[in-house]
Amino acid sequence: MTATAARSGLIACSLCGLLNARPHRHAGMKLRCARCGSVLYLRKPHSVERCWALLIAAYVLYLPANLLPVLETAKLGERQWDTIMSGVLQLLHDGAWPLALVILIASICVPFAKLSSLTFLLVSVRSGSPADRVLRARLHRLLNFIGRWSLVDIYVGGLLVGLVRFEPVAVISPGPGAIAFGAVVVLTMLASQSFDPRLLWDAGGQDIRG
Repeated sequence: MTATAARSGLIACSLCGLLNARPHRHAGMKLRCARCGSVLYLRKPHSVERCWALLIAAYVLYLPANLLPVLETAKLGERQWDTIMSGVLQLLHDGAWPLALVILIASICVPFAKLSSLTFLLVSVRSGSPADRVLRARLHRLLNFIGRWSLVDIYVGGLLVGLVRFEPVAVISPGPGAIAFGAVVVLTMLASQSFDPRLLWDAGGQDIRG
């Protein structure tokens, strides 16, 4: 059996990281950190349920984020609507392949990889599989690391908007796909933060409450 802090009668504070001894408590009594006073939990309450809810919402919005136009350009009386993929193809046609590659990876590949990886982690927690727990824990850390780069293409889009607005006859506006994409990014970040990686080490993967 894997040695864990929970089985050893210890609770790690999620705020300051202090390892607290778990005393006997009365019904309804909340355990608090000896250093910062925050409420202690052996495992995040309802971690799996919250993560599934956020993940399903992200899946629902992933399709409109990629199928609906993210930019509307008006120039010399003509209007053009671009989705993420059509924008990537246009940049490739114009020879700006490094920028096209950044947008392709950050807007399509990374969100889909995060959705798939979180789904895999949640399924493995529910199945209680003991195989490759170290690799799954590293996968979760990788998801949190790349999460900070999830908005890089929005910054690139803002740069493109600024460049287009230098032309007095061109106006560019965000489309409904941009709103859906921003929601997907936020939902996947929240889902990753809601997931408790310590559940990977628990037999059966049930939530444990302190």
